[in-house]
Amino acid sequence: MNQINAVTHELLCVISGTTSSSGEKTHPIHSERTGSTPISEAIDAYMLAYCGKDQTRGQRMAWWQSQIGHLRLNEVDEDHIFYAIESLNQKNARYYAGKDADGNAIFKSKGKPYAPATINRYVASIGALFTWCIKRRIVPKGWEHPCRTIERKPENNEVTRFLCDREREALLIACKSSKWHKLYLLVMLGLTTGSRKSELLGLRWEDINLERCEAYIRTTKNGDKKTLPLVPSVVNELSHFKTHANQLVFASQRRPDKAYNFVPVWELALKQAKVKNFRFHDLRHSCASYLAQNNATLLEIADVLGHRNTSITKRYSHLTTDHKSKLINRVLGGIN
Repeated sequence: MNQINAVTHELLCVISGTTSSSGEKTHPIHSERTGSTPISEAIDAYMLAYCGKDQTRGQRMAWWQSQIGHLRLNEVDEDHIFYAIESLNQKNARYYAGKDADGNAIFKSKGKPYAPATINRYVASIGALFTWCIKRRIVPKGWEHPCRTIERKPENNEVTRFLCDREREALLIACKSSKWHKLYLLVMLGLTTGSRKSELLGLRWEDINLERCEAYIRTTKNGDKKTLPLVPSVVNELSHFKTHANQLVFASQRRPDKAYNFVPVWELALKQAKVKNFRFHDLRHSCASYLAQNNATLLEIADVLGHRNTSITKRYSHLTTDHKSKLINRVLGGIN
């Protein structure tokens, strides 16, 4: 996104009631509610104040800047949002593929349209900006939220893709031969802990306890802490790489403060293993599916995945029929 400029800094000072660059104490109650602030500047101020855990929020807000950043808050309406989303629907999804020699972000096409859930997140991101502007009194009184009538796309989250035995064996063999020496470790962690990609890439060596065979996630997507039990093969693999305590486990070699961009080697491993239509996130589904097929209860699966609500875990219920059958027969089998 654009570099935070002096005007944006002044805007944030007015919103928060802090000291401005001129040294004067500003007060939000004195700010004019004309809605004349450019959306581009409002986005910069919003992202400067953003404390959420959505790591993709910046990317989506940068896209919104390119679409409606030239408008002022009092000019934007539901049509601007609707047609921007319609244009996004016509494009293929992209993924972050690192940076070029000049430090510019590189995005590559996935060759397929954006998923409904992704489109909904774009709407949610710009909607959050407008809600933030309303709460901080930088839009006129009675201003109509531009996303109020924007319909969310139905999401089919019940489809669960997991690796069959042949696919799992082939994929792990391909990961072991990868040019990135930590791909096998990363995939094994995803497969045996059910953790999200962001949680694994955020692990530091100080979060790993090899003696207790545990890893500690400081903050999950839900804002909770989580302890990951580590299987012997993962502990053994981790012992080969341990280094400085505060360093990322999966650090980039060029920028140790950033996680390694593993997407190219991951996609190559999938191709070599002939595994199709499979995302890294599906390792999480695979972990849950294996647990369900081996008599784990939905409550136990929810605990492993870190689901606060077991209703999300019900997508694996069809795999727990053996456990339910044994329960019914043990408790009710004698009735005749």
